[in-house]
Amino acid sequence: MHPHAQTGNLIGLVRDETGDDAETMYRIGELSREFSVTLRTLRFYEDRNLLSPKRVGSTRLYSAAERERLKLILLAKRSGFSLAEIEEILEVNDQDHLTREATEKLINKFKRQVGVLTEQKKEIDEALDEVAETISYLESRL
Repeated sequence: MHPHAQTGNLIGLVRDETGDDAETMYRIGELSREFSVTLRTLRFYEDRNLLSPKRVGSTRLYSAAERERLKLILLAKRSGFSLAEIEEILEVNDQDHLTREATEKLINKFKRQVGVLTEQKKEIDEALDEVAETISYLESRL
């Protein structure tokens, strides 16, 4: 379990129902393969204190809770959040209980990101339309 991780947080959002118990441990290579991230990425997250695997000699062992925390980090990353924003999300997430104020802060952060992603999607859709028109024009000239 992450040193600050508690119950009643966002981890439940990304938790899968694999039946992992609290004693299940994962090696760095297992998580790297499972989530298609590099070992370097996992070590980077550890250096940034986003993950805190146990060490047995030179071996990093991640608990089921750390695995779920990684899923939350990767979800936030895929959603376009910066590393600083991910750190903020995890900081709020690690609170013993999500207060109303903390919950509102997270809601606002995620709503803003929905707006950013929606605008990016609109721009991508417009670019795709323009490219399709260009292809059609070029094909008509063949």
